[in-house]
Amino acid sequence: MLVVGAGGREHALVRALAASPSRPKVLCAPGNAGIAADAACFTVKVDDVPGLVALARRESVGLVIVGPEVPLVLGLADSLAEAGIPVYGACAAGARLEASKTFTKGILFKYGIPTAAAGLFTETEPALDYMRKRPLPIVVKADGLAAGKGVVVAATRAEAEAAVREMIDEGKFGNGGRSVLIEDCLVGEETSILVVVSGRDYVILPTSQDHKRVGDGDTGPNTGGMGAYSPAEVVTPALLAEIESLIVKPSVDAIAAEGIAFCGTLFIGIMLTADGPKVLEFNTRFGDPETQAVLPRLAGDFLDLLWAAANARLKGYRLEVLPNYALCVVVSAAGYPGPYPSGDAIDIPAALAEGVVVFHAGTARDASGRLVTSGGRVLGVTATAPSLAQAASRAYCACESIRCASKYYRRDIGARQLRRQ
Repeated sequence: MLVVGAGGREHALVRALAASPSRPKVLCAPGNAGIAADAACFTVKVDDVPGLVALARRESVGLVIVGPEVPLVLGLADSLAEAGIPVYGACAAGARLEASKTFTKGILFKYGIPTAAAGLFTETEPALDYMRKRPLPIVVKADGLAAGKGVVVAATRAEAEAAVREMIDEGKFGNGGRSVLIEDCLVGEETSILVVVSGRDYVILPTSQDHKRVGDGDTGPNTGGMGAYSPAEVVTPALLAEIESLIVKPSVDAIAAEGIAFCGTLFIGIMLTADGPKVLEFNTRFGDPETQAVLPRLAGDFLDLLWAAANARLKGYRLEVLPNYALCVVVSAAGYPGPYPSGDAIDIPAALAEGVVVFHAGTARDASGRLVTSGGRVLGVTATAPSLAQAASRAYCACESIRCASKYYRRDIGARQLRRQ
């Protein structure tokens, strides 16, 4: 098995695949310092499509699992399929659902899937005219990929105008961000629905809730994700059935109806509003850090699930889920998602509490072999337990025990659900 990627999500994927009863040999490209302890790593970048295909051929890989969005958008899954190498990951046409928010919005509108009202703009003045006529707060989204940071929830007209000008006039997120989507702000609680898809067949993974804002109490700028927990109990069995009926099945069917042969993960960000669940976004890969909280709760053979999807054998698949809770706290470098230091030494205790695992994200080894920071999100400290409160206690105790000069993490992951409990 070859896992493509270098973050906490990929470390979780590597661990879950390695736990398969079939005892696969797991490889990763390019990986990180933590992944290297669990899999053979190869220094092939995620955007090097020919290099990744050559690696899969050379190592006689039986299945490639693509983690991040960039190689999917670049057509890695298509190139692997052309080379006769089985792959779990969306084709380029499917990855467009993440690469272009306006493309996805058009599909949602066309097929009547619940979502927020919105307008698409490529020029500043029409965008500002539209924005001034909509209620506050209002959401400004860069159309293209922006590493989870291309969304601004503006509380004031001035903040919204600044976001529009940064994206269109200044190209803050590159040319892909010069097209902007201006959406009405949906109010409620968010949930992340991860769906393993193969054509029109699908399996819904356990529910989870992400924490996007960098600060406690959901304050500060959006990030790639500061933590997650599973299950999200706000999604009751009845509500999940409604989400499947109104959103999941119609979305999977709509993608197929558009002529897209989708095989991979459809990540549906959903806002639970007073008017019912509505789609915030589609991603076309496993979420990060949702994956770190969801995969530890799967009781069955994760490799078997992905193999079934990649080989069009997903129909009727029965998913086994443990009756426990999982909570992931992202330990980042201070300053993230803005400028942050790199190269700080990390010391993780050799013995951690029961049920705790540390997934590596932005880590590397320096010239002397020390474990050091190499990214904004550094570690994903995940704990499982019979209750969410116990999982939170275990995870936060582990976070406290990790030594790193620039260590920063939110202290309230899962707080909303813990208050309800």
